Amino acid sequence: MKNEYLQSLAKEELIRLIEDYSKNWLAMDGVWFQSVERTHGMDEAMYHDGEAWKRFTVIEAGRIKRFLGLPEHPGLEGLASALRLRFYANLNEADILMEDEGKTLVYRTRTCRVQQARERKQMPFHPCKPVGEIEYAGFAHTIDDRITCECISCFPEVTDPTCCCAWRFRLME
Repeated sequence: MKNEYLQSLAKEELIRLIEDYSKNWLAMDGVWFQSVERTHGMDEAMYHDGEAWKRFTVIEAGRIKRFLGLPEHPGLEGLASALRLRFYANLNEADILMEDEGKTLVYRTRTCRVQQARERKQMPFHPCKPVGEIEYAGFAHTIDDRITCECISCFPEVTDPTCCCAWRFRLME
């Protein structure tokens, strides 16, 4: 059953609603994580975060791939299109750069709403690299199983202080 109220909204209202939905999703992700972190510690929270991302990133990538009508092997161009539609893509500022004559894609998050929120609450930064490796590799592999992912920089192993995190994707032929 279609939601008639949603169908009646103007484009600008729908865009605002998508932004709010994205914020709500990210808030829920943070709320459950912080609950586990407070009661069982960071290691336990990170374990469950990794387990959640193993499944969620595949679901998200699959839905985006279908929405975009991407073929089985859309390459790095397809990945670039899909990265622009991730749930938090409109919450964080990011760059997508093609390098090596289109054989490498670099995704850099310049601002991260999660780390900004933790800083505002005077909490230690989220050590997101291990979960990011699961998330980004799983997302890319779902878009095109020939794509590999490596971390360039991500907390707690920051090698590029100009961004919050950076990931390199390569197409293996």
